[in-house]
Amino acid sequence: MIEYDAKKKKLDELQAQLNAPDVWDTPDVAQKLGQQLSTLKLALSQVDSLRSGISNVEVYGEMIEELKMSGGAESEIVEMQKDCQTELDTLRKIADALEIQTLLNQKFDQRGAIISIRSGAGGVDAADWAEMLLRMYQRYFEQNQIPFKVDDISYSEEAGIKSATVEIDSPYAFGKLATEAGTHRLVRISPFNAQSKRQTSFAAVEVIPLIESTDEIAIPDTDIKIDVFRASGPGGQCVNTTDSAVRITHLPTNTVVSMQNEKSQIQNRAAAMRVLQSRLLLIKQAEEAAQKKELAGNITASWGDQIRNYVLHPYQMVKDLRTLVQTAQTAAVLNGDLEQFIDAGVRWRAKGAQ
Repeated sequence: MIEYDAKKKKLDELQAQLNAPDVWDTPDVAQKLGQQLSTLKLALSQVDSLRSGISNVEVYGEMIEELKMSGGAESEIVEMQKDCQTELDTLRKIADALEIQTLLNQKFDQRGAIISIRSGAGGVDAADWAEMLLRMYQRYFEQNQIPFKVDDISYSEEAGIKSATVEIDSPYAFGKLATEAGTHRLVRISPFNAQSKRQTSFAAVEVIPLIESTDEIAIPDTDIKIDVFRASGPGGQCVNTTDSAVRITHLPTNTVVSMQNEKSQIQNRAAAMRVLQSRLLLIKQAEEAAQKKELAGNITASWGDQIRNYVLHPYQMVKDLRTLVQTAQTAAVLNGDLEQFIDAGVRWRAKGAQ
C-alpha cells in the first residue's frame, strides 16, 4: 500500500525535525533524517506524477474522440494517439517503480548495502569475470545516479581481481540488491586461451545491509586480529608508501575484511570495522532464520547457489534461474542494464516471503 496521506504527514514531521536549530548537533541523526526525507519526497512525487499522468491520458482520450467526431485530420489524430501512448508508457514505468517500492518492506530493506565480489572456479577467467561484474554494478549505479564507493580491491596477478567491496549508502539499496547475492556463471570464448576454447567461470556476489549506529553488534578486542600492510594497485604497483591498509579477522567466525582505499590507517580501520559489523549482523540474522526453519521442520534452502547465467558463446543470453527473466542483450546487461533483473528479483523474493 502506498499510504499517501500517512507519508505526507511523515514528510511534514521530518521537515519540522530538520528545521530544528539543534538538529546538526548530532550529524548522524540529521543525516539519517535527511535520507528519510529524500526517500519520502521521491515516493510522493511518483504518486503525484502518476495522478497527473492519468489526468493527461483522460484529456488525450477526450480530445481524440472529439477529433474523430468532428472529422478531424487523420494525421492530427495519429499524432495525438502517439502522444497519448508516450504518456501511457511513462505511467507504466512510474507504476512499476511504485510497485517495487511497496514490496521493499522486509527487515533491512531500507538500508544501504555492501556488495562483495569474489572470483571463483575458472582461474584467470574467473578473476577477469569478477572484474567484469564489478564494472557491471558500477555502471548500474552510475546510470541510476546511486552514490557508491569502492572500499577495497584485491587484484589478481595476471588479470582481473580476486575480490572487491563496494559500499552503497543509498536508501533501499539493500532491498533492491539483495537478490543479486549468489553465484554468477559466465560462458564465453576465453581471451586467455591460445586455442580459443570455450571457458566456464564463476564469481560469487555477497550483498549485506549497511550497519547503522543503532545496531548493537559488540565486537570485543579479544575477538579480532588486526594486520596492517601497504596498499597496492594492479600488477603489484605500490600506491602507498606507508602501512595504511588494514585487514581485520574476526576469530570466532573467521570472517576477514580488508580495506585500503582510504587515505589513512585510521580511516581504513573504521571502514573495515563497519563492514565487519554488517557481515556479523547478517550472520546473526541467518542463524536466527535457520533456527526458526529447523523448529518449523523446513530445512530446505531458499536461495540457490547459482542464480544467473551469462552466455556469450555459442549464443548470446543472460538468464536468471529463479525468476526466469532472460535477454539476448548481453552487452547492455554487462554495461549496467540490470533493472529488469533487479525488479524481477524483488517481486520473486516478495512472493517467497508470503
